[in-house]
Amino acid sequence: MKKLNVGKNLFILGLISVVLITGCGSKSNNSMVEGKVNVMTTFYPIYEFAQAIGGENANIVNLIPAGIEPHDWTPKSQDILSTSKAQLFLYNGAGLEGWVPDFLKGLNKDSEVKAVEVSQGVDLIESEEDHEHDHGEEGNEEISDPNVEQHHIDPHTWVSPKSALVMAANIKDSFIEVDPENESQYEQRYQELNDKLLALDSKFTTELSNLSKREIVVSHQAFGYLTRDYGLTQHAIMGLSADAEPRAQDIINLANLVQEEGIKYIFFEELVSDRLAKTLAAEADVDTMVLNPVEGLTKEQQQNNENYFTLMEKNLQNLIIALK
Repeated sequence: MKKLNVGKNLFILGLISVVLITGCGSKSNNSMVEGKVNVMTTFYPIYEFAQAIGGENANIVNLIPAGIEPHDWTPKSQDILSTSKAQLFLYNGAGLEGWVPDFLKGLNKDSEVKAVEVSQGVDLIESEEDHEHDHGEEGNEEISDPNVEQHHIDPHTWVSPKSALVMAANIKDSFIEVDPENESQYEQRYQELNDKLLALDSKFTTELSNLSKREIVVSHQAFGYLTRDYGLTQHAIMGLSADAEPRAQDIINLANLVQEEGIKYIFFEELVSDRLAKTLAAEADVDTMVLNPVEGLTKEQQQNNENYFTLMEKNLQNLIIALK
C-alpha cells in the first residue's frame, strides 16, 4: 500500500538511531516486563486478541496509538529497539504492514523475538485495483481504471469474524510456542475468545441472511472479507489503501448505482475523512452512516471502553438498517 512503504533513506537513518541509542547505554525500555511474555502488536485487533489470550501471563504493547489510521503509520527507531527485546511480534500480514520486512531486518542481531503473521491460513482475497473506475469481482467491487490493472491482496482480514477465528488461533499457537509451560492457561483463555467469535459469526450469518438487499457502498475497500463471508457485495469509493481520489465521473456512476439499487446509506469510517462519502451521499440524495473497519480505536472509543465486539455489533446493526 502506498503509504505503508518506508523511504529507504529514512529507514537507514532510523537504524543508525537505534545503533546510537544502544551504543550510548540508554535506559531500558519501560514497556518490557520481566517474567511475562512481552508481545509487540502492530495494530488494534491483534492487540485485543493477544490481550484476551495472553491474560496475566503476557505484557502486550501496541505500536499504533489510538486515533491513528494503520495505513498512515510507519515505525520509529524506538519501535525497533522495543521489539528487539520482546518475545513475540504479531503482525497481520497480507500486505497491511508494508514496512515489516525492513523492520525485521533492523532488529538487534541478538534479538530472539518470534515474528508471526497472524493472517496465515485465511483464504485471502486478491483484488484488481487502481484508482479510478467501477471494476472488480463479486463481493469486492471497487473504483479502478479498467486500463490499468494492479493485483493486490486485500489485507482487511479481521473485519470478518470468520477470519478473526483463524487469526485468534494463530495468536494462541504463538503464545504456546514461546511459553509452553503455561499452555493450559492460553488454551483456556483462547477458548473463551473463540466462543465469543463463533457467537458473533453466527449472529452475522443469521441476521444478514434475513435481509433482501445485498449491496453496500463504502468509503474504502475494507469490507471484502465481511461481504464475501456473509453474502453481500461492496462498492467502494476508494481502493484498498483509502488514499486514492476518484474522478468526478466515478462519483456520478456510483450515485446512479445507488439510485438503481435503492441504496439508502453511504458508509463512512471514523479514522479517515468522510468528505467523499458525504459528496456521494449528496449527489445521490441519501444519508451517511458509519461502518467501522475496526483498524483502530478513536480516543473517544478508547475512553468509552469500546472493543472489537462492541464495534462489530454496531456494524451489524447499521448493516441491518441499511439493507432493510
